[in-house]
Amino acid sequence: MKRIYYKYFFVLHFSLLLPFGQVSAQSGLQRLDDQILIDLAGSRTPAKTGFFMFLSKHNDVVNVGVPLGLLAGGIIADDKKMRQNALYVASSSAVNALVTMLIKKVVKRPRPFLANFKIQAVYQPSHYSFPSGHTSTSFTTATALSQAYPKWYVVVPSYLWAGSVSFSRLYLGVHYPTDVAAGALLGTGTAFSLRSMRPD
Repeated sequence: MKRIYYKYFFVLHFSLLLPFGQVSAQSGLQRLDDQILIDLAGSRTPAKTGFFMFLSKHNDVVNVGVPLGLLAGGIIADDKKMRQNALYVASSSAVNALVTMLIKKVVKRPRPFLANFKIQAVYQPSHYSFPSGHTSTSFTTATALSQAYPKWYVVVPSYLWAGSVSFSRLYLGVHYPTDVAAGALLGTGTAFSLRSMRPD
């Protein structure tokens, strides 16, 4: 099991350094992408599958609930800063969703289970694979919330959630590791690019 997780973290870091334009390197990275998903499928148990399905299914609930909760708290407490933070988190999520959708339509990477019959997905979502929308949205929320409230008790749970949601996409066989790496970069970058919306 440890071998699978080591390979997962390796490919995430390696893919950040590798240009997609290098065809020979791409083929090697693609084989690694495929093998990680095949290995993860072999480690599935009903309990783990149920847990990771729960994370994936409730990703949008968290991403919508965070800015709504901040907005409600800001209205109830008459806290202008909290309301501004709600706008920052919501705007980051909206921009990220649009950019993610655009990239998916441009790249048109097929889902792993469509490209390789050896990869068995727990379920088969539609749309394209690159980048991972669940990952980009969870990292946008985690980053924006952490920028708004840079306290360890906010930062740690936020990124723990985002990392767990991201891993769930691999475990379920619906995204490649490179999809997840790109989603994490995109989500984080989107939130950082809109930091000027935070209150002073």
